[in-house]
Amino acid sequence: MKEDLIAEIRSQIKLVNANSGRGLSKDEVEQMIHSALGVYDSDKTGLADFALEPAGGVILSTRCTETYNSHRPRLSIWGFSLWSEPNNPRVVIQPGIVPGQCWSFRGFDGYLVIQLSRKIVPTAFTLEHIPRSLAPDGQIDSAPRNFTVYGLTREVDIAGVVLGQYTFDNLGVPLQSFPVQAHEPGAFSIVELRIHSNYGNLNYTCLYRFRVHGHVA
Repeated sequence: MKEDLIAEIRSQIKLVNANSGRGLSKDEVEQMIHSALGVYDSDKTGLADFALEPAGGVILSTRCTETYNSHRPRLSIWGFSLWSEPNNPRVVIQPGIVPGQCWSFRGFDGYLVIQLSRKIVPTAFTLEHIPRSLAPDGQIDSAPRNFTVYGLTREVDIAGVVLGQYTFDNLGVPLQSFPVQAHEPGAFSIVELRIHSNYGNLNYTCLYRFRVHGHVA
């Protein structure tokens, strides 16, 4: 598929060069394409994700956060209504973004404590949500809005080190990265994500994907 994409772009470059004169050379454009594909292969960010479950990340706790269950049937077979189980918090640190494959929690105040795969000095966080174009009604009012990330020494810590306070823009790109705001954050193997608000959904908030980036301590 990638090779087909590159071949198609090569043909387009030939057309552009023939019709518009000197622009980027073929080699220059191909280098840009390969670089972009490499970033996409690296989990879309080009950065290691130390929260990723297949790499060793673990959900330790959701504190008192209640998983949302609408109790409405999702499927009917031979006249019998079947209910699908709500997704658990692990989906937040698993690869892939599919509409509906998120952790929904009741209300807009939620907690997620994550054991990282390595002890790191955090440098940035990435929050990802489905684009508005993929939402069934074109609305993503359940997307997180304001959130804070803390570094913890132990899972039971109530007051951690504030690594940053951020706002996810539901009108922006689906994948948004946020640099650590703390001047000297220190090294942590546990982080806590606290969601404070969403974009107007009174029933639940949806978390699709949260990534933690940094340098191994």
